[in-house]
Amino acid sequence: MSKISNEQLAVMSVQYVHYTLEYYLNSMKKNGIKNIDLWGGVPHYCALDYNGPEVNIELNNIKKKIDTLGMNISIYTPETLSYPYSISSPNKTTRLRTIEYFKRAIDDAKILNCDKVFMNSGCSPLDIFREEGWSRAIETTKEICDYAKNQNVTMVIEQLQPYESNLVVTLNDVKRFMDEVDNDALKVCIDVVAMAVSNENLDDYFTVLNKEKIALIHFADSNHYILGDGNLPLKKYIKILEKNDYTGLIDLEINDSIYWENPHESIEKSIQYFNELIN
Repeated sequence: MSKISNEQLAVMSVQYVHYTLEYYLNSMKKNGIKNIDLWGGVPHYCALDYNGPEVNIELNNIKKKIDTLGMNISIYTPETLSYPYSISSPNKTTRLRTIEYFKRAIDDAKILNCDKVFMNSGCSPLDIFREEGWSRAIETTKEICDYAKNQNVTMVIEQLQPYESNLVVTLNDVKRFMDEVDNDALKVCIDVVAMAVSNENLDDYFTVLNKEKIALIHFADSNHYILGDGNLPLKKYIKILEKNDYTGLIDLEINDSIYWENPHESIEKSIQYFNELIN
């Protein structure tokens, strides 16, 4: 029997982008998932849609629904790739808007009784010297993490694929970013799809990074397909997680539009496959 358990599974609600939050939550209940990764976007919860007292009302309604189903929000993932936010933008107004957006996300997470907020580096303009964007990303993230630390919330950053970013893409980028931000409130999400694209090894992440720095695994098959539909060595990944005594979240980031019509089935199949991996 594997030391990895399906109790560690979470599912990001972005896969249910064409369905209501209620549908997603009912799907999680049917699939036996207790750890919710709430994607911060329409039609589930978009912070831009609420102001003043509306914020508390909406978030408490969401929390009540989740509590009633015996679940908890394990991580909150505010949308940053599709909205006008950037931690590395040369435009100071954009960066300040991004900082305020993440501060709002941290406040929202507190209301939801969630202690983790997800982020990524995004992409600095490719026609600008990369180190300029890198420096701005570090400066912005430091301010976000200072706020998170004061609120006892952990920020979790993932590495992206080369087509998504020119900043945090490889293990070396992750290590450098963590070292330069230098804040205990910042942890790491290992995205196994991005890792494979960079021809990297999961074991190396645990070797190079302190194990306590790894808070989340984004788990999917190649191209963010459902488990078993791609060609990633998922069984090997499970063995590496076992070897390193990983006890954190394993988040199913099944995020390909080919599954959007029937997301429940895609998650159901992935969970069945995951259970085969650990048994």
